[in-house]
Amino acid sequence: MSKKQEPVAPSKREQTPDGKKPGFFARFTEFKDYLVLSRAELRKVSWPNWKETRSTSLVVLGFVVVMAILLGVVDFILSGLMRLILS
Repeated sequence: MSKKQEPVAPSKREQTPDGKKPGFFARFTEFKDYLVLSRAELRKVSWPNWKETRSTSLVVLGFVVVMAILLGVVDFILSGLMRLILS
């Protein structure tokens, strides 16, 4: 099976009217455009308030503690089993 590939638009850096690679200032302009677009996207983000941030952080912390305990118990059981087998 072959996937239908859509044509990829070439970057500005690869093509110039005279066929040469762009110089330093053209690259700087591309970087500036990237920063401007990134800032515009960050303004669109719906940032959580302090209450949401705290509650999700506590959920993550609780999950980490539970998983640490679970892995510790599994490790203790398996190490005891290995000691029993090897002795």
